[in-house]
Amino acid sequence: MPDPFLRLAGITRQWNGAGGVRDISLDVAHGAFIAILGPSGCGKSTLLRLIAGLETPQMGEIALEGRDITHLPPAQRGLSMVFQSYALFPHLDVAENIVFGMKARRVPRTERAEALARAVSMTGLKGLERRKPAELSGGQRQRVALARAVVSGQPLCLMDEPLSNLDAKLRHAVRRDIKALQTRLGLTVIYVTHDQSEAMSLADTIVLMRDGRAEQVGSPETLYHRPATPFVARFVGDPPMALVEVAALGHGTGQVGIRIEAIEKADAAPDLSARVVETEYLGARTQVLLDHPAAEGLALLLPGRVALAPGVEIGLRLPQEHRVRFGDDTSPDHGAAAAAARDGRKAAIPLTANPEDRP
Repeated sequence: MPDPFLRLAGITRQWNGAGGVRDISLDVAHGAFIAILGPSGCGKSTLLRLIAGLETPQMGEIALEGRDITHLPPAQRGLSMVFQSYALFPHLDVAENIVFGMKARRVPRTERAEALARAVSMTGLKGLERRKPAELSGGQRQRVALARAVVSGQPLCLMDEPLSNLDAKLRHAVRRDIKALQTRLGLTVIYVTHDQSEAMSLADTIVLMRDGRAEQVGSPETLYHRPATPFVARFVGDPPMALVEVAALGHGTGQVGIRIEAIEKADAAPDLSARVVETEYLGARTQVLLDHPAAEGLALLLPGRVALAPGVEIGLRLPQEHRVRFGDDTSPDHGAAAAAARDGRKAAIPLTANPEDRP
């Protein structure tokens, strides 16, 4: 079997025995779009910096296209980076910023000009080549950073929270640009974000991190519908998965997770009854927020506009086919990620991230 495009084997980097990342193993196929997702302080940026060469692992190895790059400086790794801060030179215009790296590598002028023309066309910057960064909007500056990554010609692109400085409308627009460019150029992208909607919409595979470890690795669909742990269930999805103590359903121990769009109103023989906290009218539907002493995040979606007074009790049906069990011996096998989540000693989670492997 050929080597993966990018391999991380047992990577650990901590400070005074804390923080950072611990025993991360990932195999990434060429052309994959990988999102490293997680809350602040989970180690996602540290992992990206280790791949980039801005940090050195204390244990483990990193290989790119079969070449050991663990101790190589960033410039010798064969990758490009797009930063949250854009990292543009304020005294250089758009064109000069885009081709700066090519010029430093002494790429011939004609080749630079051809690459520049392609990049500004791809990123919608045509006509802005002579403007300075201060004369550009936030979205345009981020497109300059993307164009610079494109002309680098490197097959691996690392992105560190590239959209966090943009407003919501621009984030959606530039998100589409990033995905279109990645698909068109066949780039392998490692994308760090704390925004689960970005990860869900962009990535072929998500690495959800918690406390320096990979809590679960899988497609967006897998993390959404088959989370390995309650943490994954509550982190992925908007709104997040509701969690119900199994004892409240009359049997077993542990918890049941269920997406609120799968919960049904039951006028007879309910699985559970809960009290209305408040209703939120969303246009096509109403979200009913519910309270039950053995449940977290419980809610019900009803079509149209529905008025329900706080305190009213509603019967609920939780369809068996949409339940996910956590925390007991009857839990379904979610694969290597679930095994690692249940056993802290098995924290290295292998990944073959191939965009063609999505379920």
